[in-house]
Amino acid sequence: MSYHPQGRAPRDQPHYPRQEQPPHRDHDGERHRERADSESVAGVVRVVIGAIVAIFVLHVLFVVFDANQGNGFVTFVYGAAKVFVLGLGDVFTPDDALLGLVLNYGLAALVYLVIGQLVIKALRR
Repeated sequence: MSYHPQGRAPRDQPHYPRQEQPPHRDHDGERHRERADSESVAGVVRVVIGAIVAIFVLHVLFVVFDANQGNGFVTFVYGAAKVFVLGLGDVFTPDDALLGLVLNYGLAALVYLVIGQLVIKALRR
């Protein structure tokens, strides 16, 4: 419909009266806010899980490549990995200690990833 200075539609176009809108309910706004909040929490969970998995990977790499244990960052990663591994640090006990470390910390990383994804999916519902 085009603009007419008199505020009327031309005779060849039908004029329809403006329909009244029902009172606005903010249910959609509440749902949108709840969804945004759950997305924010899911993002935080994703970042935390990613950081923990990165700590496990760094710890394994530092041990495999015999990193300097006197370095502050290496010491921090070692301590953080020991905290986050929970009870999974000695699930596998092969004769080769290096293999055991890779298997145990790999398992811990996998468990964190799976549980993290389940939590993220639950938050997005």
